[in-house]
Amino acid sequence: MEQVREIPCHEITETVRRLFIAANTELPPDLLKAIRDAREAETSSVACSILDQILDNADVARRESLPLCQDTGLAVVFAEIGQDVHVVGGDFSLAIREGVRQAYRDGYLRKSLCDPLSRANTGDNTPAILHTEIVPGDQIRIIAVPKGGGSENMSGVSMLLPAAGWEGIRQHILQKVAQGAANACAPVLVGLGIGGAMETAVVLARRALLRTIGDPNGSDERLRDLERVLLADINALGIGPQGLGGRTTALAVHVEMAPCHIASLPVAFQLQCHAVRHMEAIL
Repeated sequence: MEQVREIPCHEITETVRRLFIAANTELPPDLLKAIRDAREAETSSVACSILDQILDNADVARRESLPLCQDTGLAVVFAEIGQDVHVVGGDFSLAIREGVRQAYRDGYLRKSLCDPLSRANTGDNTPAILHTEIVPGDQIRIIAVPKGGGSENMSGVSMLLPAAGWEGIRQHILQKVAQGAANACAPVLVGLGIGGAMETAVVLARRALLRTIGDPNGSDERLRDLERVLLADINALGIGPQGLGGRTTALAVHVEMAPCHIASLPVAFQLQCHAVRHMEAIL
């Protein structure tokens, strides 16, 4: 008989608290490398100056434990819960929520969550947006993703005609990036979700942002080709860092896909600003 492992809620809360503070103050190593590589490849003096400022900002934020951006984000959490785990000492969702509340209090992070109509602030940046998945094993993997409003506003989902195919998807995304990259604080990371139901496509696109930057899709050669072609097309637009021109409009394009209904072709795109903030831990 499989032994069930107990994980107390207070450990989950403390982990979430720590992850959101860290995610808001430290850029992941793969992102820093991508920005440095882009800086070396740039030919525009203005673009080079902006990329230098981005790197300087990241260095100051890390050294001083200060937020990378004044928009410290909507709190998105991905939780992969092992089927042999028993959460004890409270409610799992409330433990996540408490961790977010403590992070935004203790880290002096801006609370950005509000009622959609009255615009009254919730006061503690909760509740979090929580995506859970049951997986094999006796561990819990928690990924904290602060998602800024500017890049979120430039993201979306469309129901394309099934006949659109690869070329239709390519043209659609190229148009959306051309319209939104500057307002999303380029250089951006583009997460693309194809297929599933409408909500599936959005989650696929958001999850795509968590992949190591530049690592191609590992399961489908067609998606790897689409990532490569779209990245070249996007950077050929010349939008550049902060929309002021240059070769670096996107750092990477990551695509994920799932089967969809025969009558549909959902395509979701997540434009993420250069601060691709996420941290994870395994309990």
